[in-house]
Amino acid sequence: MRTSSNRTIDPLITLNGYTRSIGDRFLRGVDPTSTAAGYRAGLRLRVLPALGDTRLRDITTGRVDRAIDSWETTHSRSTLKNTIAALTRVLDEAVRDDLIPRNPVRDRADRRYRPNTELPHAKLIPTPDDVARIAAACADIRRSYGDHVMLSAFLAARSSEVGGLLVGDVDWASKVVTIERQCFPGAGRLNIKPPKGRRARRVPIIEPLEPVLRRLTTRRSRNLPLLRGPRGGVITTAALRDATGWDELVASLGLRGLRRHDLRHAGATWFANAGVPIHVVSHILGHASVETTRAYLHTDDTALQNAAARMNEHLREAAMSS
Repeated sequence: MRTSSNRTIDPLITLNGYTRSIGDRFLRGVDPTSTAAGYRAGLRLRVLPALGDTRLRDITTGRVDRAIDSWETTHSRSTLKNTIAALTRVLDEAVRDDLIPRNPVRDRADRRYRPNTELPHAKLIPTPDDVARIAAACADIRRSYGDHVMLSAFLAARSSEVGGLLVGDVDWASKVVTIERQCFPGAGRLNIKPPKGRRARRVPIIEPLEPVLRRLTTRRSRNLPLLRGPRGGVITTAALRDATGWDELVASLGLRGLRRHDLRHAGATWFANAGVPIHVVSHILGHASVETTRAYLHTDDTALQNAAARMNEHLREAAMSS
């Protein structure tokens, strides 16, 4: 009773009331230009509608699990991750304020297992010809959309990194492109910051991309953005999706389910299939760890065909020597 009387916050406060009282305190240490927006949206659109009227002391792990169960049915993994992270951070603040003894979100059920017994499908990795077809279809709508597809795949770059490229980042003498910034709209303005991992990297120019880069750099000032959308803005993955009808477009080309970010995975896989050492592929992708790069690489038909060719050659050599 003495502890409760010394608190400045009502010990029976609801999650809604507590969230209003702390403001953005739960976002300390979060990148305000990107991650913070996702956390705020998760809190506003999912956490508070589900749990906002519940007193903090009554939010149990079971209630958290049931809320997550309902979110899983309609939202993507990244949206779910942002939502849970926001709830976790708010309740961590409540622990520090001595309103609850422990954060119930940290005891939630492990969800690493699939909810059904179906085998996961192999990840779809488009070939360079597939990407060229996608780019051509996007270019029929706007040429800049087709260019964005080519740059994303053949530079194995994130959409925000494509948006951050300048004409001067293309070095024709050494035939490399330097990726040292990302650019994306957010928080009411255009945000420019170092790439994820905060390290610049150099990516070799592959022949299929050369005509696109020649057109985008010829007789243009080095300080100009390399690529912008039809209205002069940065092309985001959402803008590309909406402008091109992405899901229907890739389905019509026989690539149903292909995501925009899969273009980066495809570029990484092509480099690996060509025999480029994994530490070099890791540098191209901007990963701090080779293990992270391994998760990006996928066994596609090209890799399997190369494996078959090598095995057949080995069997023929073995037969001749015997």
